[in-house]
Amino acid sequence: MDLRKKAKNVLFIDIETVSSKASFDQLDERMQEQWERKASNIRNDDHVAPFDLFYRRAAIYAEFGKIICIGVGALYWNTTDEQPRFKVKSLAGDDERALLLEFKELLEKYPQNQLILCAHNGKEFDFPYICRRMLVNGITLPESLQLSGKKPWEI
Repeated sequence: MDLRKKAKNVLFIDIETVSSKASFDQLDERMQEQWERKASNIRNDDHVAPFDLFYRRAAIYAEFGKIICIGVGALYWNTTDEQPRFKVKSLAGDDERALLLEFKELLEKYPQNQLILCAHNGKEFDFPYICRRMLVNGITLPESLQLSGKKPWEI
């Protein structure tokens, strides 16, 4: 497969996250207990109280955060001069479910068996976070995010 054909199926992504609530106090009692349990396992050299730690760290845990932006980029070739171009799009908003549905729709425009997802630390952060948030929002995972058992270079 030539480089151009393979490169046009690479989708570069990056997510931006925030905590699901502005403060620990806004969590319901059950989620406060869950955060306290999670916080007890977080390295905390400054001995910050769990409610303060929530403000600092909750956004990086899919259980306590939400996605507010998914940046996507892809290569394409201009048919007139055959020069590669890089197209970038930001999917952003406070309605996480709508954002994730828009992202899923974008993913499904690519041939699923040829799509390559590329992200800095994607296998450890971006991809699992997106998958967890899709499940929380009742969204079926697209084939390209069925990552179980795949090697990083197979994603």
